[in-house]
Amino acid sequence: MVWIPGGTFWMGSDDFYPEERPVHQVMVDGFWMDTHPVTVADFRRFVKDTGYVTTAERQPDAADFPDADPDLLVPGSMVFTPPLGPVPLDDYRRWWSYVPEANWRHPEGTDSHVGDRRLHPVTHVSFDDATAYAEWAGKSLPTEAEWEFAARGGLDRMAYVWGDHDEPHGRPGGNVWQGLFPWENLETDGFAGTSPVGRFRPNGYGLVDMAGNVWEWTCDRYTASHADSDKNVAPATSCCVPRNPLQTNASGNDDRRVVKGGSHLCAPNYCNRYRPAARQGHVDDASTGHIGFRCIAKEVEQS
Repeated sequence: MVWIPGGTFWMGSDDFYPEERPVHQVMVDGFWMDTHPVTVADFRRFVKDTGYVTTAERQPDAADFPDADPDLLVPGSMVFTPPLGPVPLDDYRRWWSYVPEANWRHPEGTDSHVGDRRLHPVTHVSFDDATAYAEWAGKSLPTEAEWEFAARGGLDRMAYVWGDHDEPHGRPGGNVWQGLFPWENLETDGFAGTSPVGRFRPNGYGLVDMAGNVWEWTCDRYTASHADSDKNVAPATSCCVPRNPLQTNASGNDDRRVVKGGSHLCAPNYCNRYRPAARQGHVDDASTGHIGFRCIAKEVEQS
């Protein structure tokens, strides 16, 4: 873990997607943060120690899916499968599908495994799975504000982790999609899916993979914009800057959590969200092949 000193910063962006607005000042206290997302090897140690069974490995409860075909209520998770050519971008089901037996051990289903991915971020983990790991490790998940402050690495109000230009020095700054999503992946960054952690330059705080590779869970409830939250988001003077904000209430019937950072599936033509301000919502008890997490701690034990 590395120490994130805390401070006041401008959270959000007015330049990209509506859910990132408005830009507002926030203060966070210092904290320790994992230098990289939790890896397959990390998660395997947790499971070996505790016997934990992830959401994707459990039998779905028919009561939660009253309209579903009972024959389809089997353990599994959402897997990305690229179409053979261009498709309209208005329906994610053209490239995402529920695959039985897909889970953190078998990312693409029963015929896949993580034997050569021990240093890749663990995927197919729900918010509940991430929380269980964090508790076992004596840590916690970051708030959205903590995550965004850390991702910026001291570059306040910049568009990307590395500055204002999409590709620093003419090369991808993280594991993101090059080409036309969802069918044309040029793999300019060298990866078609997830990549081992730390293959790209760290940010100003020494954190790696804060842009792309996998989305990361935070503990905030999702709202359609910062203005819809129960936090003070007005451009603030120093006397009323919100400190360590946490969105605890769901917005209407939307009971999702905020995920941050984008993934290897983010592309400028569809999801330009590999930026510190970017945010999306995802339900607690569901998993996909492009969401992982990292932890924080307020204190760490000294050896």
